[in-house]
Amino acid sequence: MGAQSNLAPVIIKRKKVIVSGHHGGAWKVAYADFVTAMMAFFMMMWLLNATTEQQRKGLADYFSPTIPINRVSGGGDGSFGGDSIFSEETLPQNGLGATTKHAARKEQSRGESGTASDSGELDQTAEELKEAIDDLLGRGGETTAMKNLLKHIVTRITDEGLVIELFALDGLPLFEEDTDTPTPLMESLVDLVADVSKTVTNDVAIGGHVRANPVVLARNLVWDLSAERATRTRLMLQNGGLDTGRMKRVTGHADRELVHRNPMATRNNRVEIVLLR
Repeated sequence: MGAQSNLAPVIIKRKKVIVSGHHGGAWKVAYADFVTAMMAFFMMMWLLNATTEQQRKGLADYFSPTIPINRVSGGGDGSFGGDSIFSEETLPQNGLGATTKHAARKEQSRGESGTASDSGELDQTAEELKEAIDDLLGRGGETTAMKNLLKHIVTRITDEGLVIELFALDGLPLFEEDTDTPTPLMESLVDLVADVSKTVTNDVAIGGHVRANPVVLARNLVWDLSAERATRTRLMLQNGGLDTGRMKRVTGHADRELVHRNPMATRNNRVEIVLLR
């Protein structure tokens, strides 16, 4: 017992280390990304609410101005009118964008909110044209004769405006053979279109189209014939009450713009009346 009492006790001392200061900055990067994403989101929501459809198309096309299939310009009003300097190579098409060529009165590409009464000029025109289509097609249920008339009418909206196409069918011509003398069918169709045209104030353009003739003909009169039929349609519309000041263009297209695969098909004999934007 005496020998063991001479041994000194073993004391184990544990030291607690307290680290002060930051614990890493990874959370700051994540938080910054979150705040940036939220800011971008709210900016996008604000732009959607504060811009018109034409402005949004211009903004979208601004980031890809050289895509040839995009039918909207870049939305600028400078020297290039919103087009790329490489437009000759990429062939961008102006149509719905807010360029100087097609801009509204308030130049929507400058960032107007669209709340002004005349800021949606192109939209208003499109609505009027749509109402004209509805009025035209809505008459089909009135009589059997009206249904027969509508078999000779197709309509479509293009960048130029509302196209009302009057076309012939086998055994049902619009004009007497190789003349510009209208048939009773054509007279009824033009009267119908004249009534619809008077519901809007758009300018009017007329294009005459005829089918191709056999190449053995010594004298091909397709150019003269298409122009004469377009002119006769103009006179018929004006006699039907259309203001002469609204007539902007009368064109003969001959057989250069066929709609049927057979160049000599009767369906290619047609007249296109365009209510311009």
